Amino acid sequence: MIVAMQENATEEQIDAVIDAMVEAGVNVHRTTGATQSILAGVGPTASLDLRQFELLAGVLYVHRISSPYKLAGRGFRPEGTVVEFGNGVKLGGEQVIVMAGPCSIENRAQIFETAKRVKAAGGSFLRGGAFKPRSSPYAFQGMGIPGLELMREAADAHGLLVVSEVMEISQIEPMLPLVDCFQVGARNMQNFNLLRELGQARKPVLLKRGIAGTIEELLLSSEYILSGGNYDVILCERGIRTYETATRNTMDISAIPVVHKLSHLPIVADPSHGTGRRAMVAPMARAAVAAGADAIIVEVHPNADKAASDAAQTLFLEQFDKLMGELRVIAEAVGRTL
Repeated sequence: MIVAMQENATEEQIDAVIDAMVEAGVNVHRTTGATQSILAGVGPTASLDLRQFELLAGVLYVHRISSPYKLAGRGFRPEGTVVEFGNGVKLGGEQVIVMAGPCSIENRAQIFETAKRVKAAGGSFLRGGAFKPRSSPYAFQGMGIPGLELMREAADAHGLLVVSEVMEISQIEPMLPLVDCFQVGARNMQNFNLLRELGQARKPVLLKRGIAGTIEELLLSSEYILSGGNYDVILCERGIRTYETATRNTMDISAIPVVHKLSHLPIVADPSHGTGRRAMVAPMARAAVAAGADAIIVEVHPNADKAASDAAQTLFLEQFDKLMGELRVIAEAVGRTL
């Protein structure tokens, strides 16, 4: 259930409502917006008489949450979530954020050259995989923590943030000082044990849609993180598997406005994995910004044709520079900046 407090509700009144909800057996999650506090009650609420809360001092209204996701729904934060990072970057606000880098970290020269060019083009995040979940056990699996340390060094040298994929619970602790945002890949969207642990980590999480996941399933997966008290969750549309064979995946642009309607969480578009084809990355990135994506994440590499992984969908640095110019024009046309 949702309990919306009045704008002038005091802390004493809010605490009294929280105490009443807890006494009724409900777990309470509080969010404070620009004008009011919202209390989301999760648990056995179906049998509760909501009038007992409506009568409490400072309460504006109370209603049940009909959707299966209680904290990811827009009612929890009607104004939308903006995820703020230490260097002033805000994801989910007016600015469209760009994350770029290689599919996998390969060596020092590669990651430093990429970081330099991503920053020069106007990117905010350096992305790159240190742990690579590959379909074949014989494919390059990533450099692990040493690679992540290289990326952290390169990002710091050029004033960038770091986003990288975490694959299992044991990787969370060693990755904590090296990343600004954890990425959960498509294969792990429903790895609920991993999601629960990330709910305890006080660091933003970029959650990718599963390869056959519905939007509702994506939002329910985000609920595992949110219910742990980590409200800095960012969703990602990265394409789903359909019967179409012309592209690696089918990128669902419509998921962007649907998520904005259903949820307060910001959403990122990944046209690299969404299409699997270099020539299609820029057109889909442009479409995603026009559709309202809060950020774009793309794969770029100094020598894209010889990238250790996902070469076919990776942009050359010159192509990335051109794309950034195009995205600025589109962002301005839809009332945003880049």
